[in-house]
Amino acid sequence: MPSVGYVEIMTEGMRLRPFTESDLDRLEEMFNDPEAIGIFNWGGFRDRSIWRKRFADNGLLDGERNALMVDLAGTGLGFVSWTKNQPGHSYCFDFGISLWPDARGKGYGTTAQLLLARYLFAHHQVNRIQAYTESGNIAEQRSLEKAGFVREAVLKGLYFRDGEWRDEVLYRMLRSELPPA
Repeated sequence: MPSVGYVEIMTEGMRLRPFTESDLDRLEEMFNDPEAIGIFNWGGFRDRSIWRKRFADNGLLDGERNALMVDLAGTGLGFVSWTKNQPGHSYCFDFGISLWPDARGKGYGTTAQLLLARYLFAHHQVNRIQAYTESGNIAEQRSLEKAGFVREAVLKGLYFRDGEWRDEVLYRMLRSELPPA
């Protein structure tokens, strides 16, 4: 069973919730369709069964690599995910988001990322959460900034995609920077 605590978090009808088995078909389709996952998240074709294996093992919540569905009034919009990053004696979380194509550009990503920030700070003894996004992904940069994240650095040549090395922008939020509810 999941080792990560779960509390339903809602904002304007949006909530983050654990995956159900019925969510897995769409998730597998998304990761095997370059247009569905989006240019900035496409990493090539992968084993379609990986999501079902992880779901069977831990419901996609294992404390190290985690994912929750972004849900609006019973409709899945995509998912948020986070991994533990331990640069020293303490740790932080790296997180990301992927929305289905029809949910993009409507402000859902901003709300979902803020919900995830609230969730992580409420349930984990971390002082920092962070996200990387490709320097060309202006929509995601705007979304992170609207959610209260601070642009911290440009990491040159960090990510390999589509045959070339790409710059990534690092965003962070400290516990003290979490916007009030």
